[in-house]
Amino acid sequence: MKEIQPVSIWYNGTLLPATIFNLQSINDNLIDSATFYYQLFTSTDIPLAGGNLTMTGEDYVSYSSSPDSNSYAYQWGATQLNLILV
Repeated sequence: MKEIQPVSIWYNGTLLPATIFNLQSINDNLIDSATFYYQLFTSTDIPLAGGNLTMTGEDYVSYSSSPDSNSYAYQWGATQLNLILV
């Protein structure tokens, strides 16, 4: 889990700030593609949003050869979702 700059998300009739970004690998074919499940949470662990992201191409090559693939994946996922890690 990583902290992000707050993003407002509609939840049960009100806007709540998502401040936590979680990313989990759910499939990696170890050749050219990885799929991740992401979630956005409030600071009190209320899940506000989630979905899948698929990494391919040069992004996957960079991810699979990175000395810190976790940091690479989080930064990539944040970029895909227009989030800013703090």
